[in-house]
Amino acid sequence: MNDTQLTIYEKPTCTTCKKTVALLNERGIDFESVNYFIDDLSAAKIAELLDKAGITPRELLRKRSAAYKELGLADSDHSDLELIQLMADDPELIERPIAEKGGKAVLCRPIERILEIL
Repeated sequence: MNDTQLTIYEKPTCTTCKKTVALLNERGIDFESVNYFIDDLSAAKIAELLDKAGITPRELLRKRSAAYKELGLADSDHSDLELIQLMADDPELIERPIAEKGGKAVLCRPIERILEIL
């Protein structure tokens, strides 16, 4: 990825992802889409995105996912590294969509947050 390329990490069936993509298309903004349910995100890539976004692994957890509840992550004492590995192992645990451009990334919730890195 080059520093000017905008990349969206998404699940195409996700409503918020669809709205984010629609916003970019309406504005004529070129981007690369990565369906991370097909193209797995490695623990290293998740850590990189967290660093670029300035957020913690816990902030990236998708709290509405079944796995989040099944694993009892709300009250867990998992380390950051353990949480990152759990997300790498089960992409359903990753909140979405995530936009990345150069040295910055943002969790697009609400979708307008993507404007911060354009």
